[in-house]
Amino acid sequence: MDIKEYLKPAEFIDSGSEEVKSFTRKFAGSGTEPVSKAVNLYYAVRDGFYYDPYTIDFSREAVKASSQVTRKYGFCISKACLLAAAARASGIPSRLAFANVRNHIATEKLEKLLQTDVMVFHGYTELFLNNRWIKATPAFNKSLCEKLNVEPLEFDGKNNSLFQQYDKTGKKFMEYVHDYGNFPDVPLELFISELSKHYPHLFSGNKRMKEYGVKWKGIAVLNKL
Repeated sequence: MDIKEYLKPAEFIDSGSEEVKSFTRKFAGSGTEPVSKAVNLYYAVRDGFYYDPYTIDFSREAVKASSQVTRKYGFCISKACLLAAAARASGIPSRLAFANVRNHIATEKLEKLLQTDVMVFHGYTELFLNNRWIKATPAFNKSLCEKLNVEPLEFDGKNNSLFQQYDKTGKKFMEYVHDYGNFPDVPLELFISELSKHYPHLFSGNKRMKEYGVKWKGIAVLNKL
């Protein structure tokens, strides 16, 4: 494995952009210790952008980390992409990983929309710290977790921060059901293809998405795959 590949700017993990570099300077902290910087960036991404699965733009420009910086909201992939980009901008190797997860207490609105409790292609970040890859999932902001009665995912830069298995009452909350592996950048075509395969009813027309207030832009890309 050439670790240098995970330090280079990429199309979506555009760590060389001014937007990402500015975000990194603001939140990484003044120290040079990688773990401290990684922890600071994790919390800046986790709580700096609220999780919104109903407003997603699939266009190539919108998926970039530099675009996420300009919005107040994001979804799992865009937030993971920003964390990965900020990490690279601060000298920490990073990559993305994806999995299908079953959310046992998904909101009624989201479950009705998707017609399943499985969230396809859930994204998270992997950071290379102290000579090993550490998983970090900045998707769900603290205020959202409080509404769902689940503890927010904490991150110390030493242990994996992957998912909340149980809520505060001990009820099963989330489990991973399929692992896509890791990637040096967002595999956008694969992501959209998997959405189309698992949620075909969403892309046969936009009536159902309008019914649930979904604003998924760039859906026309699906018809080209």
